[in-house]
Amino acid sequence: MQANYGYIALFVLAAILFALVMVLTPTMLRLIGIIPQKPNPTKTSIYECGMETVGNTWVQFNFRYYFYALIFVALDVLALFIYPWAVDLRKLGMVAFIAIFIFILIIAVGWVYAWKKKVLEWK
Repeated sequence: MQANYGYIALFVLAAILFALVMVLTPTMLRLIGIIPQKPNPTKTSIYECGMETVGNTWVQFNFRYYFYALIFVALDVLALFIYPWAVDLRKLGMVAFIAIFIFILIIAVGWVYAWKKKVLEWK
């Protein structure tokens, strides 16, 4: 029984060491001088769109974008869970069919609820 906890402790230790190495390696390389640090205005300028912003850069987004994103994620999770189920459908039997039917029913109820609340209408 304790051997299993030893493996868990070893994996936790490996994960912590990996995270520390990934964070500290660039810092150490910069301090040693292997990675040069030469900031200039070209490197620190805006590069996403290529234009300087005019006015206030903080813009509040419409909350409906989040609903679309949430529904998209829910349907992606649905596809992610249905694919392996569909591959082994004959081996899984009727219990798995009923389980995935309930899963799809829950997703469908959420979709209908969002549709009735007019969340899916673009204004």
